[in-house]
Amino acid sequence: MTMDARATAVPADQNLTRSEERQVVLASTLGTVFEWYDFFIYGSLAVFMSSVLFPPDNPTAAVLASLGALAAGFVIRPIGAVVFGRIGDLVGRKYTFLITIVMMGGGTAMIGFLPTYASVGHAAWISLVMLRLIQGLAVGGEYGGAVIYVAEHSRPDRRGLLTGWIQITSSVGLALSIAVIIGTQSVMSEADFKAWGWRAPFIISIAMLAFSIYVRARLHESPVFTRLKAERRLSRSPVRDTFARWSSLRLVLIALFGVTAGMGSTYFTGQFYVMIFMQQIARIDLQTSYILMAIGLVIGAPAFVFFGWLSDRVGRKWLMMTGLVLSALCYRPMFSSLLEAANPQLVAATRSAPVIVHADTTSEACKFGLVAALLSSHGDHGKPCVQAKKLLIGSGINFSYAAPVDGQAVSMTVNGRTISGYDAAAYRKALSEAGYPAKADPAKVSSAYIVFLLVVMTVIVAMVYGPVASFLVEVFPANIRYTALSFPYHIGAGIFGGFLPFFATYLSLAVGDVFAGLWYPVVICTVVAVVGSIMLPNRPQIETDH
Repeated sequence: MTMDARATAVPADQNLTRSEERQVVLASTLGTVFEWYDFFIYGSLAVFMSSVLFPPDNPTAAVLASLGALAAGFVIRPIGAVVFGRIGDLVGRKYTFLITIVMMGGGTAMIGFLPTYASVGHAAWISLVMLRLIQGLAVGGEYGGAVIYVAEHSRPDRRGLLTGWIQITSSVGLALSIAVIIGTQSVMSEADFKAWGWRAPFIISIAMLAFSIYVRARLHESPVFTRLKAERRLSRSPVRDTFARWSSLRLVLIALFGVTAGMGSTYFTGQFYVMIFMQQIARIDLQTSYILMAIGLVIGAPAFVFFGWLSDRVGRKWLMMTGLVLSALCYRPMFSSLLEAANPQLVAATRSAPVIVHADTTSEACKFGLVAALLSSHGDHGKPCVQAKKLLIGSGINFSYAAPVDGQAVSMTVNGRTISGYDAAAYRKALSEAGYPAKADPAKVSSAYIVFLLVVMTVIVAMVYGPVASFLVEVFPANIRYTALSFPYHIGAGIFGGFLPFFATYLSLAVGDVFAGLWYPVVICTVVAVVGSIMLPNRPQIETDH
């Protein structure tokens, strides 16, 4: 079966009134918003929690480890897609909804009760990783069920619009997580938040879980699934029918490399890594970065629904491809503008007093171990060259390389002064004297321009993400749709997107350029745009109940 082989046709009894459409969309959207809140609440606190649940003696490596724990939740998502996709295709959409929401909400609440590293040692972060894996499994089954449930209730000419409301939930969930964090921080001292207040955003999810279960339990089964079941047309083995048949596997591969890999990369760059960039590179304080991000998300979020609606009018393909091309072209200049707007003193110092690291970059002593950085906070702790690079990039400072001096493994030159060996205190003093700020000056942060950039990034993301749900629903036949749709989506979002914050941070540390990490989404978006432009139809049309 080809993606454009059939004309879309929806049975008359599937057509809903506008009031019924709103009920279906509202019920699906609310539950999904809360589920994304659960998943992103850790990510929103990743930088802060790195000092709470991970060894505190190497802050940069702890941040990388916390991002690795974030990525772990994404790695498991494709497995969740297969497991819950199978359940959704065999048992139904509604009951799968209920399972995933309980797993997600329960995992989030338990993170709120985790002991700290100071009290139980490594058991703290091991427990965190286990809970992140549970959350990843749940999200792997959530998204496919939500978009399929809405799409199977909608008419073809409104499918992009109505599924666009599901697409907006991830940004709303992220904004909600940020709002709860800001609210919690505002009612207590910084010391109290660090001691116990950070748990509140996780524990609050218990109330959201109860409400979500109530909403989901009131839903009826999808009319398409009900009809397939009544006519005995359900797949007996959705996993086998998806991956063991070339006609179906081909569609999965085209969906993955023609759109979802790029979708995941652009989404997590413009919606998530940008927040880490503001905190770690631009050195904006946590609360300010959260507020700016939340404002940008709220203003830009309607674009997800708009582009979903627009795809009903002009087709899905070229909107998504345009978004991918814009991502590849615009991310580097937009992040550069973001840094200048957030910390102009840092940018000025970089230009007037460039930093040089004297080291043999080919030597083992100066290599930054990827596996060690991911698995251990002590990975390259004993290497002075690596520690020097971590200090500089962790302070948002670019540097260039030069030959070693004085037989030292590493030395640093700034503003005409060379410091032999690695001495963190001496490095910081020299950098401060050269005009490098430890933090962004709040009085010089151009908040309005930063919000503008964040909104533009959100709009670009929405061009890809807004139409993709209806596009994927139309690609796959209904009897394997839950499994077949969920897998490429979560490979794209979970693997290509979920690992983006970690690899972007790693690349910046390894290369010595705070913008080096942006090559990751730029390359992926470029390749996917080329593949998608060649392989994807503009309107894949398969009967929704086929």
